[in-house]
Amino acid sequence: MSHGVEDGEVNMAAWLLGINNLKIQPFKLPPIGPHDVRVRVKAVGICGSDVHYLRTMGCAGYVAKEPLVIGHESAGIIEEVGSEVNHLVVGDKVALEPGVSCWHCNFCKEGRYNLCPDMKFFASAPFHGSLANQIVHPADLCFKLPDNVSLEEGAMCEPLSVAVHACRRANIGPETNVLIMGSGPIGLVTMLVARAFGAPKIVIVDVDDNRLSVAKKLCADEIVKVSTNIQDTAEEVVQINKAMGARVDVTFDCVGFNKTMSTALSATSAGGKVCLVGMGHNEMTIPITPVTAREIDIIGIFRYKNTWPLCLEFLRSGKIDVKPLITHRFGFSQKEVEEAFETSARGGNAIKVMFNL
Repeated sequence: MSHGVEDGEVNMAAWLLGINNLKIQPFKLPPIGPHDVRVRVKAVGICGSDVHYLRTMGCAGYVAKEPLVIGHESAGIIEEVGSEVNHLVVGDKVALEPGVSCWHCNFCKEGRYNLCPDMKFFASAPFHGSLANQIVHPADLCFKLPDNVSLEEGAMCEPLSVAVHACRRANIGPETNVLIMGSGPIGLVTMLVARAFGAPKIVIVDVDDNRLSVAKKLCADEIVKVSTNIQDTAEEVVQINKAMGARVDVTFDCVGFNKTMSTALSATSAGGKVCLVGMGHNEMTIPITPVTAREIDIIGIFRYKNTWPLCLEFLRSGKIDVKPLITHRFGFSQKEVEEAFETSARGGNAIKVMFNL
């Protein structure tokens, strides 16, 4: 057993109190159950959804009606283990899977627990997140880090997991040429994971030169710069197909805008797949009839399931290096928390903004 919270230390967390109002305040932890662990959080990444919550008090249908602790990409060190926990000990470094499913519904029983209607997910209102000194979490959702994987890399398992789930759903392998719409954080991790799954050729598309140059440095075979104007789609599809120089078997839309989805559907070969990863526009107008005639499968993605062990193996083996994606680091003070969110929201040369607690 370890001490910490019970020694008079006040557990602090980053609370979302209102639109653009984030404050570090005390966060009382629940008692630790027999299958839980208490984790001292050491690394937390900022995700687009966190920024969205800060700007609007909601994201993808979840609305924060009362104060909410933010953050869901995290890793830390075990401080205390519940009486029934036998695979972790105090001092272990762990990456945290943020979603606690019910394990009773049909989705959970069928193994698709990411679709559980009673999912309690870090920082999806009303459930508190992980940007705190310490948190209590189920032990089975804490994955021990290999010796050569850092806490920051452990926190990166969450965005990597989105990409692993997408690549699994789309059956990426050595015979699938991949097109990626969007070279933001999720586009970039999807590219890294597609390559780790064996994709022989990857073309990535974006409106931003800086993000495209990052993609090229990482592992993109070809990059294509596009405009935001929907009128340019047909011409850009020709450019994309020329850059691929072969069939586009699978396209990942990591933006989720009308134009990106239209481009994805037009550029993908007959019999191919389009995987919608990014959630940009809620409603889209897309050319669906030609899609049907060309037997293109549209695949939806929601979070992930059973991805942490594979992510950690990719990091351990060096098959994926996420370190170049971490562009900015901040400590856990009021001023730095505000600065970190501003940096992430601004975009520019920021890819992944990371807190070191």
